[in-house]
Amino acid sequence: MEPHIAQKSPYASPVEAGKDYYWCSCGQSKSQPFCDGSHKGSAFTPVKYRAEETKTVYFCGCKHSAGKPLCDGAHKALA
Repeated sequence: MEPHIAQKSPYASPVEAGKDYYWCSCGQSKSQPFCDGSHKGSAFTPVKYRAEETKTVYFCGCKHSAGKPLCDGAHKALA
């Protein structure tokens, strides 16, 4: 099962040190790039990301990154 491509670019998201974030892996969440439970009943599950420091990170928007949940540029190879 392939995930829905939410967008073909990363989501620049500010994160806070010590907090957990749950990245949407299915692409159906209305609160991208984070999970809103839209995956329920599917094979997808959210991916936990723990922020080590307060900064901006780039979460994958295409859902095809090998470095999930962060962008690795995989969106550049999508049709």
